[in-house]
Amino acid sequence: MSEFDRVDVTAEAAALLRQLTAQHGPLMFHQSGGCCDGSAPMCYPVGMFLTGPGDVLLGALDVGLHDAVPVYMSESQFEYWKYTHLTIDVVDGRGSGFSVEAPTGRRFLTRSRMLDQAELEHFSLA
Repeated sequence: MSEFDRVDVTAEAAALLRQLTAQHGPLMFHQSGGCCDGSAPMCYPVGMFLTGPGDVLLGALDVGLHDAVPVYMSESQFEYWKYTHLTIDVVDGRGSGFSVEAPTGRRFLTRSRMLDQAELEHFSLA
């Protein structure tokens, strides 16, 4: 992880990602924009959700596995969220039926904060 990342992961969420990777193989996130899935970060096996030119790679989460877990968001949604830093966390509760953690009784959650001045300058947003 560099000094300036757009995404991070809590230790608890990283532990769940390691367990889910053992079951499903390499994983990725796509930050939902609302609608059917609410605003939850959706976790899929790599290749199950196809990203395209309208998606932005926010970064990749180092959770202690061979492969980092990439995090994407639609370009249109990124225009609203580009001033924020996102942290993938996990809480008790039922996740979406489309996200791999749904059967675990846990669900991924995105926490956000505004970028600080140094981050804004790094990302050329100041």
